[in-house]
Amino acid sequence: MSSHQRSNRRGVKPTEGWNPTVGDLIVSNWTSTVEILWLAFRFDPIFVLPVHSPAAPDPQLSTPPASPITHTPGRRTGTGSAAISSPATRAPTAPVPIVGFREVSLLSMLSATGHVVTATQLGTSGIESLQQIRSRADRPVVVFPECTTSNGRGLLRFSELFKDVDVPVKKFRVFLMCARFDPPTALCPSMTHPIPSMMLNPLSHIFTLTTSLIPLSMSIKLLSPTDSPSSGTFLASEFITQGKTDDILTEACAALIAQIGKIKRVGLGWEDKRAFLEFYRGKRR
Repeated sequence: MSSHQRSNRRGVKPTEGWNPTVGDLIVSNWTSTVEILWLAFRFDPIFVLPVHSPAAPDPQLSTPPASPITHTPGRRTGTGSAAISSPATRAPTAPVPIVGFREVSLLSMLSATGHVVTATQLGTSGIESLQQIRSRADRPVVVFPECTTSNGRGLLRFSELFKDVDVPVKKFRVFLMCARFDPPTALCPSMTHPIPSMMLNPLSHIFTLTTSLIPLSMSIKLLSPTDSPSSGTFLASEFITQGKTDDILTEACAALIAQIGKIKRVGLGWEDKRAFLEFYRGKRR
């Protein structure tokens, strides 16, 4: 059985050779505080958070308006041809470029769970490129290309973080993983944390998990290093359409993580979540 196939038991499936070391990258989806704690316990890595320029466009202004419905053939019941012909009410927000990263502690990483990318002036102390952080790292570096947490039911659009990296990657190794959690039930809370707490984030969520009456389970899927983008036998053409993207490594990571986790990729990104959080907080005032 290959390393990315489903295990018969829950938990982490052992994968031979999954041993990130100094300067290697661990790339994963991000849904909760749980995978952060798991990574910290297993590998004691360096965590980084992306930042964007304050000049980045407002998400609501950068979103093209949905086309009005001028003709709706078929019955207006919301099913059948009526549903197929109706366009989406809101197009995905245009991607906002990531201009750098800041190295953060484990506690800062936990408190960032649920939040979106922050704006920082270029030249601000502590903001570096991923290559600068990786080159001086004494441990593996963890990167979450979604740049925020999701509800785990889909993979958010990855920000383009590796444009200057050739594939197959030769200067360092890339390790891919995917965290999966069971959906919530009436008696079992969700382990995902897509919306940050209003105060002392994420303590209220952690308290909910630790006081659950039913044992919670998770599944960590690890991609075999022989199938990684840093493997000498990796063929980017199997995952990338020629000319579709300038960031081959980011696209390959997204495709592989979705594959091993058996989750669907969605067109929405952290920029859309930022717009949602602004609307959500405005309604609560």
